[in-house]
Amino acid sequence: MIRRLDLRLVPAAAAVWAVTLLGLLAGWVPAAVTALAAAFPVVLMISRRSGPKAVLVVLLLAAVSATGIAIRAHDVEEHPLRRAAGAGEQVVLRVELAAAPAPLRGAAFGASRAQDRSLARAELVTAEIAGRRYAAGGSVVLLVPTESWRGLIAGQRLTVRGKVAPPRDGQLVVAVVPVYRAPGEVAAPPEWQRVAADMRAGLREIAGRHLGPEAAGLLPGLVVGDTSGLAPEVEQEFETAGLSHLTAVSGANLAIVCGAVLVLLRLLGMGPVVCALGAGAALIGFVGLTGPEPSVLRAAVMGAITLLALVLGRRRSALPALAASVIGLLLLLPELAVSAGFALSVAATAGLVLLAPVWAAALRARGVPAGLAEAVAVPVAAHVVTAPLIAAISGGVSLVAVPANLLTAPVIAPATVFGVLATVIAPVSTWAAAVGVVLAGPELEWVLLVADRASAVPGAVFDWPTGTGGGLLLAVLLLVGLIALRGRRIRLLAVVAVLLSALVVLPVRTMLPGWPAQGWSVVACDVGQGDGLVLATGRPEEAVVVDTGPDPRRASNCLRRLGIRRVSMAVLTHLHADHVSGLRTVLGEIPVGAVAIGPLREPEWAFDDLVRDTRAHRTPIVTLQAGQRLAWPGLVLDVLAPDPGVTRTQTADDANDASLVIRATTPAGRVLLTGDVELPGQGRLVSSGADLRADVLKVPHHGSRYTTPRFLRAVRPRLALISVGAGNDYGHPNPFVIDTLARAGTRVLRTDQEGDIAVLPGPQGPRFVARGDPLRATDN
Repeated sequence: MIRRLDLRLVPAAAAVWAVTLLGLLAGWVPAAVTALAAAFPVVLMISRRSGPKAVLVVLLLAAVSATGIAIRAHDVEEHPLRRAAGAGEQVVLRVELAAAPAPLRGAAFGASRAQDRSLARAELVTAEIAGRRYAAGGSVVLLVPTESWRGLIAGQRLTVRGKVAPPRDGQLVVAVVPVYRAPGEVAAPPEWQRVAADMRAGLREIAGRHLGPEAAGLLPGLVVGDTSGLAPEVEQEFETAGLSHLTAVSGANLAIVCGAVLVLLRLLGMGPVVCALGAGAALIGFVGLTGPEPSVLRAAVMGAITLLALVLGRRRSALPALAASVIGLLLLLPELAVSAGFALSVAATAGLVLLAPVWAAALRARGVPAGLAEAVAVPVAAHVVTAPLIAAISGGVSLVAVPANLLTAPVIAPATVFGVLATVIAPVSTWAAAVGVVLAGPELEWVLLVADRASAVPGAVFDWPTGTGGGLLLAVLLLVGLIALRGRRIRLLAVVAVLLSALVVLPVRTMLPGWPAQGWSVVACDVGQGDGLVLATGRPEEAVVVDTGPDPRRASNCLRRLGIRRVSMAVLTHLHADHVSGLRTVLGEIPVGAVAIGPLREPEWAFDDLVRDTRAHRTPIVTLQAGQRLAWPGLVLDVLAPDPGVTRTQTADDANDASLVIRATTPAGRVLLTGDVELPGQGRLVSSGADLRADVLKVPHHGSRYTTPRFLRAVRPRLALISVGAGNDYGHPNPFVIDTLARAGTRVLRTDQEGDIAVLPGPQGPRFVARGDPLRATDN
């Protein structure tokens, strides 16, 4: 079967992708050199009329793409706004939004929060820099306040003011502009954009009236990729279950919509030309409804390829079409070369083109009914080819993704079709639209149920090394496995191994005595780029929680793994998102006796959210400050900072330094919990004469450089816990801090390397156990 595939355009697509990556990551000079190097043999081959045509095509396309990316990269690097970004200058910009502002997910830095900040991509119209006006194009990224920018849509022109900053590498973006004000001089959007926005809003409104909260948030995500109403815990469940692709506009959405139109037209007896025109019109209309953003255009192309492969059955022509689409998209939108979504789309479409038909045919040959064979082959093929990319990005391999997708696949198409019909009909008849929404309701509830149950399976996600190395390792293992499975005996052994894993290995793995570590006193949960610690109170299944991290579910998942059924107190050292965003889920899943905070009620948005969430669960808020003591049978907390006299003069900008600093006395020894306290606060603590000595230190501010050696010497810990996210953009932890601790004989433990870390009492001081590895218990 493989020998009959048309692979002629695949090398050309790979070459275009490679040179585009080179231009984005290395700059315009290497891209220009590559263009010349590729163009020279092309000229020779054409002049001499010799050489393989396939080589000529590869070199020609490589030269064209390298030239294009070199020109674009040069324009970006020499743009006047890029030079202003290097100096951090204040500017006034007139821009046109390329897409509606999208709320940021996860932790926010500084005084911002994820829910309060949105990202808006825009095209520059004019720029005023140092009193000089430039009429220059280019893409900019705006970080804006969500509340005052809510309701804006693509196509609107507006004016912003802010201090520009350089963008990340690998993007054809001129600058990043943090904006803290409402937009000015907002113009009306194009009429078609306004109509599309009204239709999307109509779907949200009708779904909110006729469906449950979770289903109402899911339907717009399933239909048009609008996840604004999707609960954070549902998003986390979808991610764990391998169903996140359902809430992003993908080729599957377009394939479903266009496929439904094709089936309807064929049932009406229409010919091939009318069917093709109808499917094309549906595709264009759907792109207009969701918005012609790069991700949607990518999905439109991939959806067309999916239809070609699965609806028309043209497997032989689908692969050249896929390669040609990759070439065209990268020439048009070169920034897709570094997009994880683009890579996943290409991989998934290739799996559907290359593997799914072969596997479906093999299943049918073994007696599996035709519909069931395709239902099994499609998600398995998509998962196999995308698993290395997902593992490289997320550091995990979902063991429940295939069965979850198998269970949800039958209801996705009808739910999407009913949702699209409701969206289109809503402007004409809300009653008829409501019928479509109600008909989609049972399918949505089924998807939510599958996501909930799949994400709760013990060991649902298997940890895997991140980065290129981890992705390549998994790809090699999968390739070897696929080759090996061609043998009957190997297949039989594989079936036995899977059954043993399901019946024995996974249950035993979840009950190993290594985790939760027996007799633990403190656990630093791996919550990503934030803090989340759990302290045993001495009472069964009860704990005190200090901070809940940036992720909606990681802190609650850590508590579940530890068997905690009641949180007597949740202490928030300060109100930044990377310390408080997980509280809402904890409150919703586990009884919490009280929430404790410091005297500073800043940032204001965070305190307002805290009041709302605690009221919803009838949980009281208490204030802690220096001098207070709290006690449980196996735990004593002494509050060392902040001093209320100092806090009265602090503002939202001082939230880090206003962190609660707590000395915990546990069976494993003294533990100093420091939040994000910075240099001034550390200095006040040392100068106060307070006894800072501790066996375990939670290093301030994720190991940032703003930690003084004087403070570390005052603590003199045996173990230092650094709660930090893998591959974070802040350079945490700082090598200087790690070296200072190491030179003092302190064992440094990081959640990005160890995962959850439990501290236990030992015969010679505290020892630690990393989650899932009981053999790593170490005495110190």
